This record gives sequence, C-alpha cells and structure tokens, in this order.
Amino acid sequence: MKRVIVSVINDLVTDQRVNKSCLTLMKTGFDVLLVGRKQRKSPAMDERPYRCCRMKLLFEKGPLFYAEYNIRLFLFLLFHKSDCLLSNDLDTLLPNFLISKLKKVPLIYDSHEYFTEVPELVNRPKVQKVWRTIEEYVLFKMKEMITVNESIAGLFRNKYGIEVYVVRNIPMRKMLPEPATRESLQLPDDKHILVLQGAGINIERGSEELVEAMGYLDDCFLVIIGGGDVLPLLKDKVADNHWEDRVRFFPRMSYAKMMSITQLADLAFTLDKDTNLNYRYSLPNKLFDYIQANVPVISSRLPEIERIVRDYDIGSFIENHEPRTIAQTVKDALSDKERFAKWKNNLRFAAENLCWENEEKILMSVYEKYV
Repeated sequence: MKRVIVSVINDLVTDQRVNKSCLTLMKTGFDVLLVGRKQRKSPAMDERPYRCCRMKLLFEKGPLFYAEYNIRLFLFLLFHKSDCLLSNDLDTLLPNFLISKLKKVPLIYDSHEYFTEVPELVNRPKVQKVWRTIEEYVLFKMKEMITVNESIAGLFRNKYGIEVYVVRNIPMRKMLPEPATRESLQLPDDKHILVLQGAGINIERGSEELVEAMGYLDDCFLVIIGGGDVLPLLKDKVADNHWEDRVRFFPRMSYAKMMSITQLADLAFTLDKDTNLNYRYSLPNKLFDYIQANVPVISSRLPEIERIVRDYDIGSFIENHEPRTIAQTVKDALSDKERFAKWKNNLRFAAENLCWENEEKILMSVYEKYV
C-alpha cells in the first residue's frame, strides 16, 4: 500500500475537507498520515481511521509561526517515508514542493480558497507579495491542482495555465447526528433560533451586523458556533447592549456536536462581504452544513453562494449589510409560511444532490493517478 502524507497548517479538529480527503485517499488505496499542529487551546481530536501527527510549535501566530511551521514541516517530510504528498493550501505548499523534487515523489495541491487575496493580506502588500511569490514559483511548475469552486478554478487556470479540478467542500450524508434539544442547551422555547457557524468568523464576514440586527428581533435568539478574530468584538457588543437573552456563543467543537446544534435552527446565515476576491468567490463549508441540517439560508449575494441558494430555492438574500435590512429579511422569511415550507422541502432535495458521496468521485479520479 502506498503511503501519502497529507499536510495542513491548522490543528485538524474541525477541518472537515481535510478529513474527507483523507478518507477518500484511504478508499482509493493509500496508507494515510495527516500532519498539522497542536495549539495550547486545541480541543481533543475524535478518533480517526488514519494516522495523525500534530506538532507543537513555539509560536502560534504571525510571521514566526509561519516560518517555524514550514521549517518543521520540511524536516518532517524529509525524515518520513512517502510515495505521494498532498498539500492543503498555500501555507503548506513550499515545503511539500521542495520535498517532492528532492525525493522525486508526486505532489497533489488542494487550494481551499484564493489564499493571496484573503483580507488579512490585501492590506499588507509586502506580506501578500511573499505569498504570491511562493505561489507563482510553485504553480508555474505544476500541471494540475484541486480547488473548491469554478470561480476560483478560473482564476488559477487563467494565471498559470494549469489543469484545475473542482471539488466542492460538501458534507457526507452519513455524518448528520441526532439533533440536540433546546432544553439541554438552555435555549428559549418561545423564540426562533438563528445560527451562524464556522471556524473563520472573521472581519468582513457580516457577523458584526448580524449581531446588531438582534436589537430589532425580539422574537429571535442567535447562536454563534466556532472561532475567529472578530469574536471578542461580538462578545463586547452583546455585553454592552445586554443582549445575553438574544445571543449565545459556543466555542469550536466537533463536527457532530456542532451539527446537532445547527439542526435546531430556523434560519442560518452566510453573510460574507464582497471586499476581496477570496470572499467574492467563496463557497463556505457552512452553506453545505446548513443544507444537510435542513435549515433555510439567509445569504449575501456572492456569485458561488447565490447560485446554490437560488438554483435550489433554499433561502433568501440580504440586499445590503445594514442591521435593519438583515432584521427585516429575517422577519420576511419567518412570516411567509408557504415560502418557508417550500424552502424546507427543497432542502431535502438539495441535501441528496449536494453530498460528499457524489463530490468525491471527482477527487478519486485524481487520486487514482498516483496509487
């Protein structure tokens, strides 16, 4: 059995795309070793059917973190036998590329976003230039790669003349757990439950305005699940307005536990702003999680997200990010019982089609070349 080392820069706990990729690699015939990092506050991992290694680093953020991780990853790959390498995202690509050339083993690259245009880089041109240089150095030398949607695939094809396979980050149908109960989570029985989830609840993703919209939604309760750099601001906003009876925060948790909570919601949100190319062409994991959980979606009008929500008719759109607009969109969605029932029915059809069991066929066709 050929050995593949899969590398990613996060702590592995909540990255469902990487987990699904590893399971598909196993199904294709690989012996899988997944490598990431362990932070001081990282939750314990669920048991996996493949081997995992989480490296402890001295630094947890900033340039020194990225430098340390890439050096450690290079040494790890150097001293561990492999027949194939799978790099997830640009921040693991360089050490994988160097080792693939040094050891003459094939490299698969899976880009989960348009990394060089994330908001954390667009306002830092010197740092952005470093990542662009790495991307150009490697991708001009590669023949094929994988990414998450057609919009981002088009950008890579046009820039690098590379073959790009699109594999959307869609959940497995079999991964849906039993729903939690309002009583067990101490959620109110007399309010509509709204949910926002994700590992990247960050700036420019609409969460600030969503929380402010709760000031106009007396009959709703917002549940926010996950992590991100904007969470301290959101918590301060809730405390300052005494909205503890309207908003509850849950930390990052296992996928199964998160989905058991999400299923309780009446509406779910994906409100990224069109402030950079990465967000404009995003197709976030949470959209498909909401679909699998049978929860109608309130979304901003970004092309990849709008296509799914509109084509399957599973929710509504905000016309701008003003808190009053968001609140009115929520009220309109909840008040139109006939339309709401149609969304719920359409979600069942969407969930049957938009599942990993269908999507992974594309991924297996790529992996089978390297077995």
